[in-house]
Amino acid sequence: MPAPIRLYNTLSRQVVDFEPIEAGKVSLYVCGMTVYDRCHVGHARAMVVFDAFVRYLRHRGWEVNFVRNFTDVDDKIIRRANELGEDPMALSQRYIDAFREDAAALGLVAPDHEPQVSTSIESITALIGKLVDRGHAYVVDGNVWFAVATCEGYGKLSGQKVEELRSADAAEDGKRAPADFALWKAAKPGEPAWPSPWGDGRPGWHIECSAMAWEHLGVTVDIHGGGLDLVFPHHENEVAQSECAHGAPYVRNWLHNGLLTMTGGQKMGKSLGNVINVQDALSEFPAQALRLYYLQNHYRSPLPWSADALGDALAMVSRLYEARDNAEAMEGDEDADRVVKDLGEDAATVLELGRALPKRLHDSMDDDFNTARALGYLFDAARAINRFANHKKAKKRGAPVVAPALEGFRLVAEATGLLAQPTAEFLAEAKEKRCRALGIDAAAIDAALAKRHALRNEKRWAEADAIRAELEQQQILVMDSPDGAEWRVNLTPTAG
Repeated sequence: MPAPIRLYNTLSRQVVDFEPIEAGKVSLYVCGMTVYDRCHVGHARAMVVFDAFVRYLRHRGWEVNFVRNFTDVDDKIIRRANELGEDPMALSQRYIDAFREDAAALGLVAPDHEPQVSTSIESITALIGKLVDRGHAYVVDGNVWFAVATCEGYGKLSGQKVEELRSADAAEDGKRAPADFALWKAAKPGEPAWPSPWGDGRPGWHIECSAMAWEHLGVTVDIHGGGLDLVFPHHENEVAQSECAHGAPYVRNWLHNGLLTMTGGQKMGKSLGNVINVQDALSEFPAQALRLYYLQNHYRSPLPWSADALGDALAMVSRLYEARDNAEAMEGDEDADRVVKDLGEDAATVLELGRALPKRLHDSMDDDFNTARALGYLFDAARAINRFANHKKAKKRGAPVVAPALEGFRLVAEATGLLAQPTAEFLAEAKEKRCRALGIDAAAIDAALAKRHALRNEKRWAEADAIRAELEQQQILVMDSPDGAEWRVNLTPTAG
């Protein structure tokens, strides 16, 4: 049997034991992108969080059926297409392709199903038909509206009160009540449209996810995820539609990730003009830095964004890679406890932390996917390894001491996607991207180091040291070794 886990359920507002419909199997639906622009780093938090969640569930033995959709028919898409003089469906496809490029660059696992609104019209109209037949929806001039007053318990997910609500469709004609929302919108000139029993038109926003979840996962879903900003109205309306149509619970566990917040607590959003696209972020930083940034806080907490956010994350993840590299370079096949007896306290600390690491990681992640706590334990082990690596005998005898910690590092890579990149590849990518972002000429640095090497051979130490100092002012760290000098961009966060 898979390992038991506990999850915070937005519906009950409690951390509860996760109990799926079918033992050992998880049906998981995550709201994907509305594709009217490129994915930004706020969107990507949900994508990476649920990517790591899927990885972890599978690591712990769960069979996961993972669905993430594309909203490719929507008011925002139509408005953007009109602004650009482009066909709405062509614009959607262009940004679907762009999202898939970003997802691959972020290292996301592919969903088992990736439905689109435009290819799910049959399921959508079938679900709307159920609501009309059951008296939960009404038709006015080719528009179909959900009658919120007919839904007992509406507001249970978000805590909203029906009498205080007015839907985003308030300006539309024909609604019976301010809170009612559109299930189907009658065709308008220049908009995409499909045939339906109520006339040509297109789906409203909320009905799509209810229909796609039903088509791919059934009437009741084990886990539904998305950003906290979707709790109302989108997820609340999904609950109402699905439960009124099927007469059964829609979702057993609701998971919502916190949002990226800017200065003053403002969320990141395209309408606010404060976005950083994933494509741009990845041109300057490795994907592993973004993954560390997203996983360093508990998924339900707000995550502050600043100009230094990714630089700090890159420095942090680089220390983990450095520790793993130091550990992997160690040799020896003696009994670990004997090595500890000879090499002392630093070796003992590494062995103790390493032996405890897998259980601590699992306990943290099993407790509402607490990546922040898990990474705290990982950094404890990394600091101990890097300190132990300075021992003069560590490289020749340290392998048995660091072996348990390396197992913990391997576990993290498999279970979260962090540290999944080979160390040399990560360091080369980080160097190349930071050089480009900071305007550093790598060839000029190599030439300066060659000159420094020649000066050192001539014992002109002061001139050689002056070159090193000048490079350090350019954020270049020089590492001398018996085999020569290497360099990298300084990844340590600046003070403040």
